[in-house]
Amino acid sequence: MEHIRMPKVENVRLLDRLSSRKAALGTLYLTATHVIFVENVSETRKETWVLHSQISSIEKQATTATGCPLLIRCKNFQVIQLVIPQERDCHDVYISLIRLARPVKYEELYCFSFNPKLDKEEREQGWKLVDLNEEYNRMGIPNNYWQISDVNRDYGVCDSYPTEVYVPKSATAHIIVGSSKFRSRRRFPALSYYCKDNNASICRSSQPLSGFSARCLEDEQMLQAIRKANPGSDFIYVVDTRPKLNAMANRAAGKGYENEDNYSNIKFQFIGIENIHVMRNSLQKMLEAYFAVCELKSPSMSDFLWGLENSGWLKHIKAIMDAGIFIAKVLIEKDWVSFGHKFNHRIQERTYSLWAHLWKNRADYLNPLYRADHSQTQGTLRPQMAPCNFLYKFWSGMYNRFEKGLHPRQSVTDYLMAVKEETQQLEEELEVLGERLANLQKSQLNDNKVKSKQQDRSKQLGLSTSNNSLANTPQEYSSDLKSFPSRSPSQGDEEDSALILTQDNLKSSDPDLSANSDQESGVEDLSCRSPSGGGCLPSEDSGKDSDEAVFLAV
Repeated sequence: MEHIRMPKVENVRLLDRLSSRKAALGTLYLTATHVIFVENVSETRKETWVLHSQISSIEKQATTATGCPLLIRCKNFQVIQLVIPQERDCHDVYISLIRLARPVKYEELYCFSFNPKLDKEEREQGWKLVDLNEEYNRMGIPNNYWQISDVNRDYGVCDSYPTEVYVPKSATAHIIVGSSKFRSRRRFPALSYYCKDNNASICRSSQPLSGFSARCLEDEQMLQAIRKANPGSDFIYVVDTRPKLNAMANRAAGKGYENEDNYSNIKFQFIGIENIHVMRNSLQKMLEAYFAVCELKSPSMSDFLWGLENSGWLKHIKAIMDAGIFIAKVLIEKDWVSFGHKFNHRIQERTYSLWAHLWKNRADYLNPLYRADHSQTQGTLRPQMAPCNFLYKFWSGMYNRFEKGLHPRQSVTDYLMAVKEETQQLEEELEVLGERLANLQKSQLNDNKVKSKQQDRSKQLGLSTSNNSLANTPQEYSSDLKSFPSRSPSQGDEEDSALILTQDNLKSSDPDLSANSDQESGVEDLSCRSPSGGGCLPSEDSGKDSDEAVFLAV
């Protein structure tokens, strides 16, 4: 708070740069962590919050008749344009924000001043919410190929790796330590992701200190152990995210990349992602081009496209996404934080875990279209990498998400919820149709069983009457049946079979009956009726075509 010269300024105007809407009048507040603008309109009291660490640049512009403009550009592409009535107040706000947005010590970061008023137990639960061992257990390890190692206990081998890491079972502590001495910042190869379906794995490490000719037997043994822990493949990919020219240039500094003559059964894949300094410079150029065009009253498309091309930013983004598709993306806590953070600057007693907040508000972050069985995506989501997709599909959502005039009125959340509701309705309808189809198939199966029994009974009757000089004509056969002894109701199936057989022969002998349709005969009336009392199913003679007809109708 000692860096804040002016904590509150009234009658400040917030401009909307892309529309002719009247500027919002309100009060500007400076806190230890945020810049806050609160509109004066009593009905809404809309608030705009900007975190100090999100501020990219602050520009104090020339004073006008309406006040002193202050332009705040943010790292997340939000642009705040304020007009402060008095030049002196504007200067005080400007000086305060310059200091607040550029922390000198890491203790000045927001996470060290954030206090959600949790007790000790709740604070500890937040840090224990994500358990790395449970995450590895979910992937199916430890197993016959991978085991946990405490060689990095108390960060004794590598201070930017977690204390417990998973390594191949055949990799001894001697091999691990030897490999770490041959790797930049002692970042030896360690397991990042494991697929239990095919035993494939992804490991990470830093570049080797190979120079032009150096080699390390322990490091070679480490990669050989990783290859043996992947029984589904005879080789392993060594994926280098740098451009190959950069990797070759690093050899002059004693670093470089693995020599294929010393490592057996490896294949190299250079991705071509530039270093952090080139990336940062590219982003700054892209922001300058974007802000320059946005602040012009009549922006030129050619100027914007030239600035975008000159920045090279989209080229870097594409290279990163290509690498993600080639390798596969890993989880934040396990890979990004644990394998890369400065642990001596991170302590749990002084800050709060973000995971507790995310878990409490997880409804805001869940994908409503997600299906655990991947039924909608048929596996991993793969973005379209055509260049045009970066400009048209990703640009507005990433760089213009704060410009309300450039987006449809319907929010993304509302749209996703509508899609989810429609999908749910279709799934329910599909379930109902599936049940109907199952019932139809069951009815047809029962009908076929009844007809089969009837045919068996008919054959039995035919054999029994053949021994008693079976009549040669239907009329004689009918008269012979009259002499059969009467049957009791308990004989059920046999009585029905006899009756059906009689009616069938009567139909073939009577011209009037034979001219009628099958549905008018007693045979079809009995045999086609489903147990549920529904309509007539296709007869057995219709074969496969009847099944297709039922399916298409459904």
